[in-house]
Amino acid sequence: MSFMSASEVVTRFAPSPTGALHLGNARTALFNFLLARQAGGRFLLRIEDTDAGRSTDAYLAALVDDLRWLGLDWQEGPDVGGPASPYRQSERTALYADFQERLLVTGAAYPCYCTATELELSRKALLAAGRPPRYAGTCRDLTSAQRRDREARGLAATLRFRVGHGTAVAFDDFVHGPQRFATDDIGDFIVRRTDGSAAFFFCNAVDDALMGVTRVLRGADHLTNTPRQILILAALGLPAPEYGHVSLIVGDDGAPLSKRHGATALAEFRAAGYLPAALCNHLFRLGHSSSAQGLLDMDALARAFDIRHLGRAPGRFDRRQLDAWQKEAVHAMPDADFGAWADAALAMPLDPAARAAFFAAVRPNVTLPADLRTWAQVVFGGTPQLGDADEAVVRDAGKPFFDAAAAAALASDNDLAAITAAVREATGRKGPALFKPLRLALTGLDHGPELAPLLRAMPRAAARDRLLRYAR
Repeated sequence: MSFMSASEVVTRFAPSPTGALHLGNARTALFNFLLARQAGGRFLLRIEDTDAGRSTDAYLAALVDDLRWLGLDWQEGPDVGGPASPYRQSERTALYADFQERLLVTGAAYPCYCTATELELSRKALLAAGRPPRYAGTCRDLTSAQRRDREARGLAATLRFRVGHGTAVAFDDFVHGPQRFATDDIGDFIVRRTDGSAAFFFCNAVDDALMGVTRVLRGADHLTNTPRQILILAALGLPAPEYGHVSLIVGDDGAPLSKRHGATALAEFRAAGYLPAALCNHLFRLGHSSSAQGLLDMDALARAFDIRHLGRAPGRFDRRQLDAWQKEAVHAMPDADFGAWADAALAMPLDPAARAAFFAAVRPNVTLPADLRTWAQVVFGGTPQLGDADEAVVRDAGKPFFDAAAAAALASDNDLAAITAAVREATGRKGPALFKPLRLALTGLDHGPELAPLLRAMPRAAARDRLLRYAR
């Protein structure tokens, strides 16, 4: 058994492997990682897989892979071990049973034989009377004989924690400030289910103490769990960590982030080609204010992280902001990394010279791999098709315009300065009247990367053919 050091900051991320890692949990993991890294402490990963029906090894493997991809590492966890092993709650059931027995022996907990039907009827009656729907205490003071009678009838028992009356649980939340919960509003709660499995309140609190966690930073939806966990730890004589509850993430409409806002799972953003640096920088600024500007690496994020700047208002996820960070991250990539990322996106063979010229031309306009594929089609694909309005602009430029442009492209190896000079001399056109028809004929678009480097990447015959079709 190990307890926390008085001086070391220890944080944790404790997900359940019951689905894909979503942005809210990814942000919680990032914040805990940064908090520990900033203080030179430890960050541990604990897997809360007591829900055997929904937890799978496949989800666990995907979760670990997502966290590693994001750039997080942990000093203790199911894949690296540590002094508080094991780090999967499904492997700690004997430990929980021992602590539950301690509660039972000391009278801090008692068996409850109420059936689900009885509990539901009691809940409805309390609600109808305008009272909080907490446990009515039916089994709280049963005699030994009454308990034996219920067991003889085959009634399965949960284990309930005995909450004192007329007192309060108070603590300082390092995000929301002082908190106070009346015990009369909490009611006796279950710490062990009828199947013998430990309830979330119980194993989560016990593990935090035994693993030496000093600061628990988690979602605001867990705020009301905290008084129950403080009561459990006090009854067991275990130390309680400091608690902080970070705001939830909402969509641009202010509603909790969900599938109707688009992608929410980290794996979906990975598949779309977002980079870890982009996601980390965006998540860092959701519910956390900072004066640090620009794209920050993990060390810089840790230095800039400050729990005093965690907001109480929900963090608003904005895809446009994420895209802005993504563009910065793409531009900041070393050339070799960008090349590997782009090659994976294109999955098409290019000779080294064409590859280098293409990357140089389009990189300023690339945010996601889909952009690379779009521009590869423009540069290396077939003849672009124009809409009626754009077709009219090109046709209006006339045959002399494109005769001169095609001849200059072939003679100069697609040099834009030579092409525009030839067109200007042949037609007198300049400015938009020169460049717009030229860009439309060559790319099919009236916007995009600078035309000069784009032309250098384009096969010479392709440029000539695209120009000549308007010289007929």
